[in-house]
Amino acid sequence: MGHCHNSLGHIDIPEGAKKIVLVGNPNVGKSVFFNALTGMYVDVSNFPGTTVDISHGRYGKDVVIDTPGVYGISSFNDEETVARDVILSADLILNVVDAVHLERDLFLTLQVIDTGIPTIVAINMMDEAAGQGLKVDSELLEHLLGVPVIETTAIKGRGLEDVKKRLFEARAGIIPLELRNKLQSMMNRIGSWGEALLVLEGDPHVAERHGVPAGELREEIYNERRCRVNDIVKHVVTETQEGTTFGTKLGRCMLRPLTGIPIFALVLYAMYYLIGVLVAQDIVGFTEETIMQGMYEPIVRDFIGRFISEESMIGTVLIGEFGLLTMTVTYILGLLLPLVVGFYLALSIMEDSGYLPRLATLVDRVMTGIGLNGRAIIPLILGFGCVTMATITTRILGTKRERTIATAVLGLAIPCSAQLGVIAGMLAGIGTKYIAIYIFVILLVLGITGKILHKVLPGESSDLLIDLPPIRLPRGENVLKKTVTKSYAFLLEATPLFMLGALIISVLQLSGLLEGIQIALAPLTEGLLKLPKETATAFIMGLIRRDFGAAGLSDMELTAAQTLVALVTITLFVPCVASVIVMFKERGTKEGGLIWLSSWVFAFLIGAIVAAFVI
Repeated sequence: MGHCHNSLGHIDIPEGAKKIVLVGNPNVGKSVFFNALTGMYVDVSNFPGTTVDISHGRYGKDVVIDTPGVYGISSFNDEETVARDVILSADLILNVVDAVHLERDLFLTLQVIDTGIPTIVAINMMDEAAGQGLKVDSELLEHLLGVPVIETTAIKGRGLEDVKKRLFEARAGIIPLELRNKLQSMMNRIGSWGEALLVLEGDPHVAERHGVPAGELREEIYNERRCRVNDIVKHVVTETQEGTTFGTKLGRCMLRPLTGIPIFALVLYAMYYLIGVLVAQDIVGFTEETIMQGMYEPIVRDFIGRFISEESMIGTVLIGEFGLLTMTVTYILGLLLPLVVGFYLALSIMEDSGYLPRLATLVDRVMTGIGLNGRAIIPLILGFGCVTMATITTRILGTKRERTIATAVLGLAIPCSAQLGVIAGMLAGIGTKYIAIYIFVILLVLGITGKILHKVLPGESSDLLIDLPPIRLPRGENVLKKTVTKSYAFLLEATPLFMLGALIISVLQLSGLLEGIQIALAPLTEGLLKLPKETATAFIMGLIRRDFGAAGLSDMELTAAQTLVALVTITLFVPCVASVIVMFKERGTKEGGLIWLSSWVFAFLIGAIVAAFVI
């Protein structure tokens, strides 16, 4: 413990004074408690070796120290490192939790209790909980935690005097017997209960401080602690309809399978109508055909044709069938941009309304079946916008195992927004039966891929821990800003790659290699998939961007059954160049390469199976 006391050497702590440490998640109202205890006698100093400021003041003869808002005690960042060292030096801890988010906040509470430091818990924001129809049994919570629990609404001054009266009733809480035994064993080498806990949880800095190897029990201890939290919340929190707003009632309906699944289906239909019908057919019909093909391309061909023949090599590259100034610009601005804007508009509305995290909670049980938790729905939905961005977003998942599964599913079965828009537009023209088959096949492949990886990869799924913001009407300014920002980012990323793809196709066409590749791939395209040999061009384009390949299919004369086979294959086909680069960076060469090669095999294998049944 000496190290921890020394780390507070920059704070003047009188001899015999107790160190009262405030602990809590971000935005739980700790500052109100700090001000109530310290009054005007407050100082702020920089914690040694970091850029983190620590507020401290006096409460009688004792010292009150505020810690940064954190979700756990560890050393993942400067805030957690500072919170960890201050907490371990505490004589007693005042833990502030948000009554509305007990399922989130009690994880930190139990970790603090597991350190063995005397603790008192203030359940804050009780008024907000009441407004959402939540009742918290504080007496039962006190019994289950083994420490004093006080209800407060700090911003209105309610409960603050009770906290002051009972502050020094803080005591060590209940620690599970199995964990207690492990800590007792570690105490022979560490000498500090709290630091023994962090060594068991694998904190490298605390382990190094004591010259012992870091433990490997973090996942086991965290999972057990999460189960304890879930059990406690199930017993102490009751939902009522009393005094609840319409938004609260709607938010609850979104979480229950009986009502949440129909709401999800309605949201999906709204997205399909917006992107697949309104944008893909009506708006794209105007932007691509009327504006770009009807007005823009003739003007460009006429102007460039004055200087360069369209049949020449340069003319073919610039204004030919796959021209950089014709087809590429038409696809980007006339076809893909409206689709991307439509998707990000829908996604931004879902984010700003508070629906997206509720969807994560709703699908958590289903996602666990493929080795993920509900949080994975966020990168999967983002994948419908941009697989590259979604692959990066898999970092929010708790384990390497989950990130690998999510990356594989993204690379194989999730079409990005531009591709999805083209697909939705093409599906709309082939009938309900084929739409149902397409959805069934893609969901089946997604499920089988996740299930196989869930069985093969070692480890377990982590539990879902996510905030549920209030349900509210989306703010137009926020939605517009997100839509514009993400659509602009798409243009910056997609334009160079589309130009590269068009250039490669034009060079292959000029050299005669394009026809050679079409002939070489004939056993796959014509034999297995029963499609025209020209579809090989779309797959070649798909290597650059899958949506580019899907767009290539939209210009071909295909029967309804052939369209279904082509769409299934191009959906499962390898991710675009940008996604592959990010995938290799995130997952490494070995895993990334395996996922990439698997996409080739699965795409043509599943496409061939579908073709055998429908053509």
